[in-house]
Amino acid sequence: MLQTQDLTIRFGGHVAVNAVSCAFAPGTLTAIVGPNGAGKTTYFNLISGQLRASAGRVSLNGQDLSDMPASARTRAGLGRAFQLTNLFPNLSVLENVRLAVQAASEGPHRRGLNLWSIWSDHAALTERAHAILVSVSMAAQQEALVASLPHGDQRKLEVALLMALDPQVYMFDEPTAGMSHDEAPVILNLIRQLKADKSKTILLVEHKMDVVRELADRIIVLHNGTLVADGDPATVIASPVVQEAYLGVSAPAQTTTPSGGVTA
Repeated sequence: MLQTQDLTIRFGGHVAVNAVSCAFAPGTLTAIVGPNGAGKTTYFNLISGQLRASAGRVSLNGQDLSDMPASARTRAGLGRAFQLTNLFPNLSVLENVRLAVQAASEGPHRRGLNLWSIWSDHAALTERAHAILVSVSMAAQQEALVASLPHGDQRKLEVALLMALDPQVYMFDEPTAGMSHDEAPVILNLIRQLKADKSKTILLVEHKMDVVRELADRIIVLHNGTLVADGDPATVIASPVVQEAYLGVSAPAQTTTPSGGVTA
């Protein structure tokens, strides 16, 4: 169980995320939506450790992660994919995945991450990395330099890196951003595969409501840094607060229910 409790960050006098409390259970894909500037990516950055909270806590399975840097949170079980790919461009596709496999492996391979190790003796790591590339349909490109890959393949590779780390929580920040109409379904299919593992928790920031409707088990809505709706996709998308935030439709007065839902 991933939880945030009163998670808050202030930039000067601006409160970008305002006391957001939420719990995310294994076996659930939660979409985090809201208009531009709502605080979605900032909330992600607070959870994954790219930003330090002004107040509040982040915990995973009861372990307080609040004072940990991003690298320690990754080791604790948080896996994060970014709007912009976060890869080693001058290494091959296989070497990128093998680095992630080594970082996640137990036993004699877990000696701290030396990015420039000679990998030829690491047969087990190579075999695992190759298997992951097969699962994301990139085995034929394993010797290619990452810098030579088109954008869509770089996004696929970033998902492969997350799979290699085998986190408890997968965090995707607009995974199809910048991808063509033909490329986007590949990433979405990978997320569907991950969703089939009910031991994993998936968080997804996404602007495209058709993607949200298809993939999400649950939607939470941020608006001006505040959690304003939380529930099943059909109910939340139809709620007045979402209609107003996305469509500019004037909404009647609303209250938030104890479960986080919205009523008129």
